[in-house]
Amino acid sequence: MPSSGKTRGGKGTVVRPVMPPDRKYASQTDFAGDGWRVFKIMAEFVNGFEKMSDTGPAVSVFGSTRTDPAQAEYKLAEKMGSLLAGKGFAVITGGGPGVMEAANKGAQKAGGTSIGFNIELPLQQSPNAFIDRERLITFQYFFVRKVMFLKYSQAFIVLPGGFGTMDEFSEAATLIQTQKSGCFPIILMGTDYWGDYYRWMRETMFSEKRYIAKKDLDFIFLEDNPEKVLEIIESFYPEGYKLNF
Repeated sequence: MPSSGKTRGGKGTVVRPVMPPDRKYASQTDFAGDGWRVFKIMAEFVNGFEKMSDTGPAVSVFGSTRTDPAQAEYKLAEKMGSLLAGKGFAVITGGGPGVMEAANKGAQKAGGTSIGFNIELPLQQSPNAFIDRERLITFQYFFVRKVMFLKYSQAFIVLPGGFGTMDEFSEAATLIQTQKSGCFPIILMGTDYWGDYYRWMRETMFSEKRYIAKKDLDFIFLEDNPEKVLEIIESFYPEGYKLNF
């Protein structure tokens, strides 16, 4: 645990100590506590790997938890889940409500495999009712959950959402760009929502600033038509599907 006394930096500067985190963020704050936490992290990885080991080709669907069943995005996610299941893809979501619920619902009603990677949150996200019970995996750690999405997905379909949705998109794009993951298609669905962002990546990030290379956009698509989304995914794998790492 950090010392409570003040230390001195260069040229006699007093440096304030780093205090332990608030209890709501970490109940164990000393070295021994962090050491034991490694086993909890390991257990989450092992549980995830075991439950996903016999999963065939799968597609992850992301989007807002706040999407209402009456909204067009909910209906689109449900249709996308159904079409994916019809093509033999397992459908993976974050396990919560909104777009995630819709995609799981579509997959399950079509007789496909419906998987939920639920996450423990302070406000307690409850898993939706359309996940196959043996395919519900609950995580405490976001980074373990991200590994599962990235390892087992043959595509990411990203519907309108907030920070969490953006985080999943950016994580996948970064790992593919840096070759820490195999390449797979990331499809933004919802031109009205994602159109400006997609153009900004192409026109500002690439064309104007050259902060990314042209090939960094080759796996990112903007598409509203669910049937064309399926075509993008299937045409991306002429030699068959494989794990990303």
